[in-house]
Amino acid sequence: MISNYILITLVGGIALSFLLADPPNRIHPVSWLGKLVNYFMPKLKHKSSLKKERLKGIVFTLTLTFGISVASYYFSVALYKIFGIFALLIYSLLVLKFTMAILTLERHVNAVTNALQEKNLIDARKKLSYIVGRKTEPLDREHIISATIESIGESMVDGIGSPLFYYSLFGPSGAIAYRIINTLDSMIGYTDKYHYEIGWMAAKLDTISNYLPARLCGLLLVVSAKIVGADWKNSILVMRMDHNNTPSRNGGYPMSALAGALRVRLEKVGFYVLGANIEPLSIEKCNNALRMVKLSVILFLVFISIPMVLLLSLIGWWDILYGF
Repeated sequence: MISNYILITLVGGIALSFLLADPPNRIHPVSWLGKLVNYFMPKLKHKSSLKKERLKGIVFTLTLTFGISVASYYFSVALYKIFGIFALLIYSLLVLKFTMAILTLERHVNAVTNALQEKNLIDARKKLSYIVGRKTEPLDREHIISATIESIGESMVDGIGSPLFYYSLFGPSGAIAYRIINTLDSMIGYTDKYHYEIGWMAAKLDTISNYLPARLCGLLLVVSAKIVGADWKNSILVMRMDHNNTPSRNGGYPMSALAGALRVRLEKVGFYVLGANIEPLSIEKCNNALRMVKLSVILFLVFISIPMVLLLSLIGWWDILYGF
């Protein structure tokens, strides 16, 4: 059954993501995508018409997203017909591995916390700048830790939960489509004058595609808090109260769930506050947040992905999509 192939690659892809670090950027497909976007970005600008800028941004975003994901779908079909199921399994495992970022997240978090342990705030700020968009130069130790935990929460959605969700719904091409949308949003989906029009569609698609996964991830973080002995009741309370505090409609769910579970106050100065300062921010809190997110990956597989795949199998979805 095709659903068995999806389930095998889900489990295998997650296992690879836990065991193998990502390759260097020069051979990483997402890095290649970033170079492609950088090449086209200036060409999307228009000297006199904001409407034309937006139109060019819409066409570029939709063409890149659907073009590559549809091409990947037909590539997987051709791969199966020419080389068989084993080749398709290898391809699917690699797709899921490259569209998720578990060990990459852990590596970046550890780089920040190691610098903090050495009391090197300059290096900690530099390492933090690799995973957050805010200016890190003025941040003190507490706000460095806060930003790190916030990044862990956000990455639970866009680096893990959403790729898993769309793989479980559409197979490899679904995970690829999401990764393209998220990469576009991270590169051109800003609200400043230069990016707003060309990145409007990317930002909208990213918000829509993360809507359900973000809420599922928030709930799974509550469950993981219960399992690891964190304050799961406070996690629910803070998520209910503070999830709307962030400018993002989605990012507030996992971040506030972590803030509540860890009993800490997370703050992006001038923008939002999540949770209350019940316990002090510490490196251990970062490690606990990372532990909860990694556990939530397993929970996502068990409680979201596997039931989705099996339910879709019952209604014949996989035979329609991958009826080889």
